[in-house]
Amino acid sequence: MQYRDFGGSGWKVSALGFGCMRLPTLDGNSSSASIDERLAVRMIRRAIDQGVNYVDTAYVYHGGASESVLGKALADGYRSRVRIATKAPLWGMRSGADFDRCLGEQLRRLRTEHIDFYLLHALDRGLWRGTVLRLGLLQRAEAAVRDGRIGQIGFSFHDEAAAFREILDGYGGWGFCLLQYNYMDTANQAGAAGVKLAAGKGLAVAVMEPLLGGRLARPPASVQDLINRHPVRRTPAEWALQWVWDQPEIATVLSGMSTMEQVEANLESARRSRVGSLTKADRNLISRVRAAYQGRALIDCTRCDYCLPCPSGVDIPGNFEIYNDAFLHEDPPGARLLYTLNLPPGARASSCTACRECEEKCPQNIRVSEWMPRVHAFLSGGG
Repeated sequence: MQYRDFGGSGWKVSALGFGCMRLPTLDGNSSSASIDERLAVRMIRRAIDQGVNYVDTAYVYHGGASESVLGKALADGYRSRVRIATKAPLWGMRSGADFDRCLGEQLRRLRTEHIDFYLLHALDRGLWRGTVLRLGLLQRAEAAVRDGRIGQIGFSFHDEAAAFREILDGYGGWGFCLLQYNYMDTANQAGAAGVKLAAGKGLAVAVMEPLLGGRLARPPASVQDLINRHPVRRTPAEWALQWVWDQPEIATVLSGMSTMEQVEANLESARRSRVGSLTKADRNLISRVRAAYQGRALIDCTRCDYCLPCPSGVDIPGNFEIYNDAFLHEDPPGARLLYTLNLPPGARASSCTACRECEEKCPQNIRVSEWMPRVHAFLSGGG
């Protein structure tokens, strides 16, 4: 196993971290609470035996069962060999007391007296201002550090770059952050600029979704053909992982593994990981792959957001991004799920009234009023 500095903590973290969001299940549903505990425990312990020393879970993963299964996996001496990261469910908190209640429950689930890395989960601007600051949760977290219940305070993030900077600059006690980052997300959410900004402030940067929810491991035929023609033989998954590991700002890369085969493949890939290991030709391949994906998009939206705010409340770039993703990754079912889960009803394409106010402001001259009915028909399953 390769190890890297975890920010300025003085501790070395394994290049590969074990993410416990997609543990094997008995019913085949990757998010259900019916975890195949025997297999999950074997997988987690196999990773630890091979040098993984960072395991990541959350209060809500697998309907709350992930933390409990991890607690079982870390029995028999395994707890002392790893550091645990888990997350506070901010959206369910109505008072500061809820923070301590949830933390207490998590300690019991994990069968430990100390959580090494405690994250404020899925921070965006709304949760930051309306929950964390309003309820004084940072002060609650600091008290938990003082009495030994948690080690470092960090956050996971899902919002735009400006919100990331606000959160990063809004508290001087951050030790680490968890960011969605892969070769297709260099300009999305915190993006490459956010990675460098956080690392420049001394935070350890852990990466989630290095395979974009597994989609980069299953490229369309045109992208696979590019990969096959490169002289260096790597699977699509390893290309994506090595691209992240190539960068010096990254401390560890989380993989949500569902099979023992994935564990073994990722362990082998992690052993080969090095900062600066990709050649110029390798990086050029990733650039061509990225361009090939982007060339599959049907709507030329650059997410400049000049079209916003929409008078009807439609998230125009958000709808276009989900629609395009269905074709980029040949995954209409996944896009339809995102349309339902990620966009409130009023923000969906169906709320467009064809007022055309946005079309006057769009630098790409996209005929939004014509696209929106098609987007909704496709993403709602109508064709």
